[in-house]
Amino acid sequence: MIVFAAGLPPLTTGKASGQTGTTVKRILIADDHEVVRSGLRAIVETRSNWIVSGEATNGEQAVALALETRPDIVIVDYSMPIMNGLEVSRRLKALHLRTEILILTMHESEELLTEAILAGVRGFLFKSDARKHLISAIEALLDGGPYFTSILLEKLLHDYQANKQNRADMLLTSREQSVVQLIAEGHTNRSISAILKLSVKTVETHRASAMRKLRMSSTAELVRYAIRKKLVAP
Repeated sequence: MIVFAAGLPPLTTGKASGQTGTTVKRILIADDHEVVRSGLRAIVETRSNWIVSGEATNGEQAVALALETRPDIVIVDYSMPIMNGLEVSRRLKALHLRTEILILTMHESEELLTEAILAGVRGFLFKSDARKHLISAIEALLDGGPYFTSILLEKLLHDYQANKQNRADMLLTSREQSVVQLIAEGHTNRSISAILKLSVKTVETHRASAMRKLRMSSTAELVRYAIRKKLVAP
C-alpha cells in the first residue's frame, strides 16, 4: 500500500501555516507497521511547516514514492519487506534525489551504522528514541548536518581507534543482500527475478556467490543468517 498525502503544496512556498517566509518541508515515512507510521506522522505534524508527503509499507514502494513526491527527508525503517532500509538508501542515492535519509532501527549494530555511512546516509536513529529525538534528527538533516544515535557512534569510533580488524571485505554486495533477504522471506528464484528485474540465472549467481562468501550450503543457513543480521524478522 502506498499512501499519498492529499493536497500537497508546491515544493517551495513563501508561507506555511501562517509562518511568513517559511519553506514547506516534505517528509516521506516508510515502515511496514501502521501504528509506527501513525506515531511518526503525529510527531512530524507538530511542526506547522512540515508535511508528510506519503507513506509506504515496503522498500520498493518507498523508492517509487520518493520519485513521485520528491521529499526533503525520507524516514525509513531498516527492517522493511522486499527491500530493507539500507538498500532503499542506496537506491535513492543512486538516483541523485535531493533528499536526506533517516534510518530507524531497533537493533544496536555497529555494522549497520557502518554500512549506512558508506551508503551515504546522514541520519541513523533508534526507534525507541524517536519520540524524544526525531524532531532534532530531522532538523539536523534539513540544516545539512548529520544525526547519528550517540551510543552506536561512540562504539564505532572506539572500534576504529582500537584498530579492530576491518571486515569490510567479508560483506555481501547490496544485490547479494537483497537476494538473501528475499530467499529468507520465502521467495523462489523466479519470483526474486521478477521483483529485482534480473534474469533467473543472475539471481542464481548472486545466491551462489552469497553462499560461497558466507561458507553456507543450504537455504536454512541463509535464513538463519538473514535473521541474525536483522534482514528479516525471526
